[in-house]
Amino acid sequence: MAMNLTRRKMIFLVGGGAVLAAGGAFGYTATRMPQTAYLPWQRAGGYEDLRMRALSWALLAPNPHNRQPWLADVSEDDVITLHVDTDRLLPYTDPFNRQIVIGLGCFLELLRMAAAEEGHRADMTLFPLGSSATALDQRPIARITLTADPAVKRDPLFALVPARRSNKEPFDMSRPLAPDMLTQMAAAASNGTRFGGTVDPAETAELRALTREALRIEVETLHTYQESVDLFRIGRQEVDANPDGIDFSGPLFETMHLTGMFSREMAADPTSFAFKSGMDAVYANADTAMGHVWLVTADNSRETQLATGADWLRVNLAATALGLGFQPLSQALQEFPEMAGPYDQVHERLAPDGGTVQMLSRIGYGPVVGNSPRWPLESRIMNA
Repeated sequence: MAMNLTRRKMIFLVGGGAVLAAGGAFGYTATRMPQTAYLPWQRAGGYEDLRMRALSWALLAPNPHNRQPWLADVSEDDVITLHVDTDRLLPYTDPFNRQIVIGLGCFLELLRMAAAEEGHRADMTLFPLGSSATALDQRPIARITLTADPAVKRDPLFALVPARRSNKEPFDMSRPLAPDMLTQMAAAASNGTRFGGTVDPAETAELRALTREALRIEVETLHTYQESVDLFRIGRQEVDANPDGIDFSGPLFETMHLTGMFSREMAADPTSFAFKSGMDAVYANADTAMGHVWLVTADNSRETQLATGADWLRVNLAATALGLGFQPLSQALQEFPEMAGPYDQVHERLAPDGGTVQMLSRIGYGPVVGNSPRWPLESRIMNA
């Protein structure tokens, strides 16, 4: 079975870039979607133990490359001890584990919100046994005690959790964004980070160019791109077996995989149709940004990285409330040597007075997209 697809009609995801596959009419042999990978979204909150209910919401948090690097120890009554799964790090694109810690911060904030929804305060001791500035290890990330508290306030952003997405498709360039949207997103950041944003066409164009160049470097640097390719999950069986990483499911990708038109090997070959189409996709996303938002911090401690994650989740939820598509484009913030040029440029532009630019995202109006796969909660409990 053959499909007549041009480069512009076949697009796929690489390193946080876009996912879209479209073409004319074609026959296909596989129509089933993954059967278990999306179940955690349906099961959130459906546990008897309060800790498990809070954790079942927390695991829906955004995180780099969808690695879901969290492990929870619930062996102590009324306590959750959060660890990082050191098998789920990104050593090439995130050599100091900064982005992983930000993802853990998103997890902790969503856990806090879920507990508050049920009238409980989540008291957190961060890095109770200390931490390293250069690498994560087996020491706990946080110790969380849940305590009933009638004074705890429910967070209005929590209602948006089921609808939150990272939108990895091109945005509508015919729909400009209102500047007051930035004010509303800025109000959601309440954990000490400095929110920044722009919807100015000239500034947006400059950031499009900067993020495009950073994407090019990540993809054209062999070891950083291979890190993404190794996390490709192609077809429903792979997604169900490993519901993390970069999801390529649905009838078109199933058929392309079965007919030998798409594989990890092809995607890794810079001379292939798949690689060249992937570059088109990456650029299409960067080039359709209708605005950008970012977070800057005065220091870059592990605790500050966790606070960044909390605010990043909140800004993403605020964008969801506004009906905006939201996709991190943080390649220019990565600390591997080949990215030094864009890294310096983005800091000169977005943090001219000093500090660390922790996160950067494009915003705009985009199509409705589905959930990301998730591991079941039970697989993330250390002592289950």
